[in-house]
Amino acid sequence: MTALADPPAAPPAPAPAAGPPGPGRRRRSGAGRTLKAGPLAYAVLILAVLVSAFPFYWTIVAASRTNADLAQVPPSLVPGPHLIRNFEAVLAEADIGKALLNSLIVSGSITVGTVLCCTLAGFAFAKLRFRGRGALLAITVGTMMIPPQLGVIPLFMLIAELQWVNQLQSVILPGLVSAFGVFFMRQYLVQSLPDELIEAARVDGASTARIFWSIVVPIARPGMAVLGLLTFMAAWNDFFWPIVALSSQEPTVQVALRQLGGGYVHDQSVIMAGTLLGTLPVLLVFGLLGRQIVGGIMQGAVKG
Repeated sequence: MTALADPPAAPPAPAPAAGPPGPGRRRRSGAGRTLKAGPLAYAVLILAVLVSAFPFYWTIVAASRTNADLAQVPPSLVPGPHLIRNFEAVLAEADIGKALLNSLIVSGSITVGTVLCCTLAGFAFAKLRFRGRGALLAITVGTMMIPPQLGVIPLFMLIAELQWVNQLQSVILPGLVSAFGVFFMRQYLVQSLPDELIEAARVDGASTARIFWSIVVPIARPGMAVLGLLTFMAAWNDFFWPIVALSSQEPTVQVALRQLGGGYVHDQSVIMAGTLLGTLPVLLVFGLLGRQIVGGIMQGAVKG
């Protein structure tokens, strides 16, 4: 009998022919590409910028013209030569210099106090464990549904008892903490602050205060910048409570503006000149904090 021979080995499988990449390969190769905006996107963005910037441009135009120029139909859309004269009229009709200083003191103090206190409270509600945390947070958020006008009379009675009427602390102290700021910073820190960082700091022996200043504040800086800008704008534009607590001898900018353009016919050009002076500090603050705001938005986009 003859021995059975081993079967021949199977030929190697041919290599797959190179063909067009599949849909999955197309998606992977295009993942790193930068999307380019088309003409329609640029047109929409330019239109949005023009619509947003037109009120400020119109303020400049109105502040540089006379009341008769503004009464023309249609009004001119080109700045005029009377800007300096209208600024001089603003300084003559109202103590705008003192009002600007008072508004800077009030708005700056409220902004610093709100950002610091709300970041501390937001960190406590977001990452610390203590009894009654949920109930306290619910009460804090619930106060946002109470109209602030309801507390004007009790608040005025309190500052009158403390003899703070017509003093800047009567406007500063009630605004040092806001329920919105506490909730905003709490939500920001819940998303941006990992629990592992706090646990590692605890293992290294860091106290809660050290964790806050060394870990929480650097991470929360973009959120603090956004809250600071919103708080500064709200305090700078506040009119109702300062006109109740302060007199014309210690005005803020918004209280001082109501003294402009008086008479039988209001001088709109002088009012617009005063409004322009009152808007410049807000633009300066936005220029200082704009980089932090954009950085916080980009950081959130990268994390997403």
